[in-house]
Amino acid sequence: MKLYQSPASPYARKVVICANELGLLPKIELRLTSPQTEEAYGKVNPIHRIPALELDDGLVLFDSRVICEYLDSIGGNKLFPASGLARFRVLKLQALADGLCDAAVPRRQETLRAPERQSKEFLASRERMIRQICDAWESTADQLAGVNIGTIATAVALGYLDFRFPGDEWRQGRPKLAKWHEEFARRPSYQSTIPA
Repeated sequence: MKLYQSPASPYARKVVICANELGLLPKIELRLTSPQTEEAYGKVNPIHRIPALELDDGLVLFDSRVICEYLDSIGGNKLFPASGLARFRVLKLQALADGLCDAAVPRRQETLRAPERQSKEFLASRERMIRQICDAWESTADQLAGVNIGTIATAVALGYLDFRFPGDEWRQGRPKLAKWHEEFARRPSYQSTIPA
């Protein structure tokens, strides 16, 4: 299998951590990819986003949620509860984490524009979304238990804030979330994927 990815992408990092936790990482070739500059990547993934997982038979899966669920299906079904409320609680955590990344990644792109071309309204709306998601995690921190797709995605999203927005101080006023993240971040799968 080949995983097209970038270490700076929180979506790709989530996939790599899942593969590591499932013991599948040695079976996956990691390919550093820049979808914005590599035109040929469109033949692998026509929506030009990372990550994408190319299976040995040539089938290509994209979207981190799809890839993680596929990896879990071949890795012992350890990260996604099979059914019931337990499954939907974990999927909700993943949705919150992906929502934070969906706010933080375009926020980062906006901050790379010349200051006079940046939209203050756009940045403020993304910052508000990020705060509200972190507040939701703080109020339900007791649900951040174990290693599953929800907790992996949550840790990755918070790690992305540390990487791209170290001045945000998301830990301030959220002691339960901060403590949980500190403990989860000790996992080897998390440590080995911290972007430089």
